[in-house]
Amino acid sequence: MMFRIERDVLAEAVAWTARSLPARPSVPVLAGMRLEVTDEQQLKLSGFDYEVSAEVTLEVHTGEPGVVLVSGKLLAEITRSLPAQPVDFVVDGAKAVVTCGSARFTLLTMPVEDYPSLPAMPPAAGRVGSDVFASAVGQVAVAAGRDDTLPMLTGVRMEIEGDTVTLAATDRYRLAVRELKWQPGQPDFAAIAMIPGKTLADTAKALGATGAEVEIALSSAGGTGEGMIGFSSAGRRTTTRLLDPEFPKYRSLLPTEFSARADLSTGPFVEAVKRVALVAERNTPVRLAFRSGEVVLEAGSGDEAQAVEALPVDYEGEEMNIAFNHQFLLEGLGAIDSDVARLQMTTATKPAILTGGKPVDDAAAADYRYLIMPIRLSG
Repeated sequence: MMFRIERDVLAEAVAWTARSLPARPSVPVLAGMRLEVTDEQQLKLSGFDYEVSAEVTLEVHTGEPGVVLVSGKLLAEITRSLPAQPVDFVVDGAKAVVTCGSARFTLLTMPVEDYPSLPAMPPAAGRVGSDVFASAVGQVAVAAGRDDTLPMLTGVRMEIEGDTVTLAATDRYRLAVRELKWQPGQPDFAAIAMIPGKTLADTAKALGATGAEVEIALSSAGGTGEGMIGFSSAGRRTTTRLLDPEFPKYRSLLPTEFSARADLSTGPFVEAVKRVALVAERNTPVRLAFRSGEVVLEAGSGDEAQAVEALPVDYEGEEMNIAFNHQFLLEGLGAIDSDVARLQMTTATKPAILTGGKPVDDAAAADYRYLIMPIRLSG
């Protein structure tokens, strides 16, 4: 087996495939990356850890068909450091030789017959713009839990109903929900999937860079291929196993009536929260005191370091003192993708909703909502 290819094309494809390789593989061959040159002069790079698979298909200048398995992480480090010249990859017995300019690397191969076959893609369900998909997943994944002892909270729930996709994630302290439009293969397509949050976020970000549409492959309710979801775009495809679909009934958690509304410029608000939070311990809140035309941010108390800052605000409602975990608040502000942040509140102890700001007379529901639980203030 051999092939020649441009260095940048190879390095990017190897890096994308290597991201799915396990850090601590259960068996040595799972640390490998499979490279195959087909009779059609295509190079396929793939990785699989029994949970997540990734495969890239590239055109090569010249190639001799064959298959080889080499260390994926090592190949990624090598290709990233090569000079900007064409790369020659040649398999010689039990070794693979990578040559680029005057640089030459010899890699040991692994037994390709021991490598598991990649899972087949589920049926194609529809398409969505890669930039829209990456943005929506990024907005929701911030709220996914990171505690593996509660696996249902580490996922992102995807609900598909016709041409609408709803993404939701929660870690019990905040909830993020995003609705977006897509192009289903069938107008009445419906499905629910619970996708590992980190895997989905990494995949959406990587495919978002392609600039092409993302095809989502997923079985409808009761269809074949359940337990698996696939994404493909511009010669790249990835699959992942789904989590148990159990998830909190999150729609009932979203308040629909509020007693107060605050609109703030997102950038200055983020910077002020960051500054005030410098004196906040890990689990102590940032306190917000809303008054007509002004919000005062405070952190720290008593004998501790303290910080106070005031910002102008477009505020409607009774005066209110409310407090939030500063990290959760910052992550929500970073996700709203709007110059104006709108915070809607009921009381100081009930969930608040953060959205991108809209005109006061616009009653349309926001396509992104970030629910955040306040922290009770003593006294």
